[in-house]
Amino acid sequence: MDGEPTTTSAARRRIVLAVKISVSLILLSVLFSRIDHPGQLWHVARRASVLWLTAALLLFFVNVLAATWRWHLLLSAQRVEVRSVSLLASFLVANFFNNFLPSNIGGDVIRIRDTAKPARSKTLATTVVLVDRALGLLGLVLVAALGSTLAGSVHHPIGPIWPAWLWAGFVLAAIASAPAVLAPSGFARLLQPLTVFHPEWVGGRIDMITAVLGRFRERPAVLAGCFGGAVFVQATIVVFYFVVAYALGLNVSLWDLTVVVPLSLVIQMLPVSISGFGVREATFSFYFTRIGQSREAALLVSLVGQTLIMLFSLSGAAVFISRQSSAQKSRVDRIAS
Repeated sequence: MDGEPTTTSAARRRIVLAVKISVSLILLSVLFSRIDHPGQLWHVARRASVLWLTAALLLFFVNVLAATWRWHLLLSAQRVEVRSVSLLASFLVANFFNNFLPSNIGGDVIRIRDTAKPARSKTLATTVVLVDRALGLLGLVLVAALGSTLAGSVHHPIGPIWPAWLWAGFVLAAIASAPAVLAPSGFARLLQPLTVFHPEWVGGRIDMITAVLGRFRERPAVLAGCFGGAVFVQATIVVFYFVVAYALGLNVSLWDLTVVVPLSLVIQMLPVSISGFGVREATFSFYFTRIGQSREAALLVSLVGQTLIMLFSLSGAAVFISRQSSAQKSRVDRIAS
């Protein structure tokens, strides 16, 4: 009887994984079936400029450094001191997990685990990561809104994504998240009904969250700097895809990528596919075909860009293996002593 919940949970995970794989395969199959010469994609990809693809990889590394700096700034605001090198290593491992595990949550778990000990609180570490995520999402929507406005006024007076929708989304997201920082006590009261499940444990977590948000409220310059960092991170990922398109010899507007890249990143947050495959390509295809670009161009930019990101994320695998080896050696040394 004791093993039944575990067995049921394992079966549920396998079913969810099977569904995600199916969604990715079906979407990719449909997209490839709608192009005349699928083999031409490989031919174009092989002719891509190695120099510019290398530049794209370096740009992605800058993106990771900026994201790590933002995380370090948020932790410092909570008086949690962790070396930047350690945070970079953790971020690289998280990036690897995000790209090679079925769920993006895996990367956040790594980041929380690595900072929970120096923070002396898993709740504090989790709240910092969630604030980092929220700022990143706000930056994402702002970049998309700016891009859509510029794309609409310069290239496509009637584009597939109306700028007003994105600006409204940014304003609503900012209004919804503001009370958490401006009035932590009021936000905590909204969470109080959750104490019905476990008054002491949940109540303690709410108190910690309130304290964390209160410290952020006392340091608005930190939040402003982190938001600026979030906008920079999202802008660099857009430029990364622009460089990929240039390396492939495709004439794709930077402003259009400023819309579709953030849009695809938001849609990939839906846990319906494996590492966003299929969903990301469908988003690129939807947008590209409505601005006069080919579906082939959409698939090339999306797939080659993601391939480079996955190649880069293998550095996180190396860090993870190194960590495991060091931890095992430390255990052996302790036993031997």
